[in-house]
Amino acid sequence: MRFLGLDIGDKTIGMAISDPTHIISQGLYTIRRTNLESDLNEIIKVCREYDVSRIVSGLPINMNGTLGPQSSKVKEFCHHLLSKIEIELVYQDERLTSVAANKAMLEVDFSRKKRKSMVDKIAAMFILQTYLDSLKKEVPFNGNKSSDNNTY
Repeated sequence: MRFLGLDIGDKTIGMAISDPTHIISQGLYTIRRTNLESDLNEIIKVCREYDVSRIVSGLPINMNGTLGPQSSKVKEFCHHLLSKIEIELVYQDERLTSVAANKAMLEVDFSRKKRKSMVDKIAAMFILQTYLDSLKKEVPFNGNKSSDNNTY
């Protein structure tokens, strides 16, 4: 089973998938949003195709730690998604993921046009990879491991 990373925006949704061992994230593609039903169906199709057991949705948190209007939109979209498919969903702080994605693409000298077409997919990779990396960290608490500190 794999994890699916989502970078949910108003115009596009970037998607990334983990390997079966939950170590590496790789980009899938970006959905150009058309309508809610089509967007949800495309994500559900990917979940079934890759046997996804958990969705990791980026949650846009303001730099001061508060949730803004875009966070509400993401949560509403995820609520609709969960009404259509029974799957675990967690939120991952996505602050600066688009900045990191653009920086990574600049380092490999992607053209502006190519960066624009790939930024959401790569941001989804960063969101998912951050989450996967957090699962590897062992935080002892009364001798137990904390496996998920990113659920908001």
